[in-house]
Amino acid sequence: MMPPVRALLPLALLIGACTSVPDASPVPDDYLEFDITALQAAMDSGELTARALVDYHIERIERIDNSGPELNSVIDINPDARRIADALDGERATQGPRGPLHGIPIVLKANIDTGDEMPTSAGSLALADHIAPDDAAIVTQLREAGAVILGKANLSEWANFRSTRSSSGWSSVGGQTRNPYDPRRNTCGSSSGSGAAVAANLAVLAVGTETDGSIVCPASINGIVGIKPTLGLVSRDGIIPIAHSQDTAGPMARTVRDAALMLNAMTAPDPDDAFTADRPASLPDYASGLSEDALDGARIGVIRNYSGAGSNPYVDETFDAAIAAMRAAGATIVDDLEPNTEGMGEAEGTVLFYEFKADLAAYLQESSAPFDTLLDIIEFNDANADSVMPFFGQERMLAAEATGTLADQAYLDALEASKRISRAAIDDTLAAHDLDVLVAPSNGPAWLTDHVNGDNVEISSSSLAAVSGYANVTVPAGYVFGLPVGISFIGPAFSEHALIQLAYAFEQQTQVRHPPDFE
Repeated sequence: MMPPVRALLPLALLIGACTSVPDASPVPDDYLEFDITALQAAMDSGELTARALVDYHIERIERIDNSGPELNSVIDINPDARRIADALDGERATQGPRGPLHGIPIVLKANIDTGDEMPTSAGSLALADHIAPDDAAIVTQLREAGAVILGKANLSEWANFRSTRSSSGWSSVGGQTRNPYDPRRNTCGSSSGSGAAVAANLAVLAVGTETDGSIVCPASINGIVGIKPTLGLVSRDGIIPIAHSQDTAGPMARTVRDAALMLNAMTAPDPDDAFTADRPASLPDYASGLSEDALDGARIGVIRNYSGAGSNPYVDETFDAAIAAMRAAGATIVDDLEPNTEGMGEAEGTVLFYEFKADLAAYLQESSAPFDTLLDIIEFNDANADSVMPFFGQERMLAAEATGTLADQAYLDALEASKRISRAAIDDTLAAHDLDVLVAPSNGPAWLTDHVNGDNVEISSSSLAAVSGYANVTVPAGYVFGLPVGISFIGPAFSEHALIQLAYAFEQQTQVRHPPDFE
């Protein structure tokens, strides 16, 4: 059995402590899969309260995450969640809602700082009791938008940058996250708990983080929408890092509109993240102008040289059906594109090892964590190997520790090459064919979780957008033997609004997503 959710206070105690609150009666399962618009309408009418919505999701976490299929996607419940919901209900009654996220329960990946009682652990026992001194910038923004931080989601330990033989979704704090469509299968990393929790209706929204694939892969494999924003659109302040030249947080939701509404609340500029200075002077409302007709007249470029291309005929069939749906919606399809990415992967690997060593040390030294360097973490893992490394080791950490400083020419050359190659692959392909977007399968279907051999990632297209720092939106495209498969819409820097428009139109044309069945 997996470790239970921590900080889950008895319902009777929490209700007893709040005597003058709106009706907190259980929310019926009729609200399953309700989007933000429907939930806000129910709360505006008085049919539903934020408090009842929080209670409902906590009950589902107890029933589905800790029991039943034991998805093990949420590792901490916010002990203040009900109090926050009560306050937001009172505010709605007297002042009206702050906006579309008012009273909406959200889970955060457990590498994101919160200045409350919930640890920010990155899934590691080394940081199991690490309480951050304050909120990450995006958490402040989400709270100001009226969201209820419901809890923290399990993840691949250290955002999957510990071992070359890791099992995505496993952490020494939280154990193994399970796929809601088949608990024997994997949730992909490293925002594994975030993806599974939203897919299983354990939260309305989640925040994930990505260095390469860790938003789009768990979103795709868990049958939800994920937005990997352009580097600099969303602050990374207060997030345990891998690499500053690729890391970003992003929204995960069941619909494109919900993800866009969440992105709106996450994009305030932040002086503590210098990358946000490079963004446009003004940003659009990402949820505005959504239309079922956005694909009509769009020029769609189809990438055919993604990692694992042609390896799974069922994925090929699903992808081809998605392309056919876009063509039927009026899009012009330019097929068989093979952007040149030679040398990108090797350069990326060098960059990540160098930056992980430097960036993790900077985070640790500025935090209240009991360690200062990557070497301290490595030594902790060795000293606690039975608990921390029962299945796989820390090869990536050791490789990162063996690097030099960010002044090394090897690092500087790799950084330049990785950005030049990846950005040219996208920009040149779009320009050469006068395209609006590139598309590719986000991933193949979920593989069987295997603690002996590690992950089996058959198909992936995340690296182009990840290494370049450009935008990527994944949307459910179909199912392979009941397992979700997503399609990625990839564009240039700060093209999120255009990608969201196309992704929304595809979503509305196809209506693919259905919730997992736990009955």
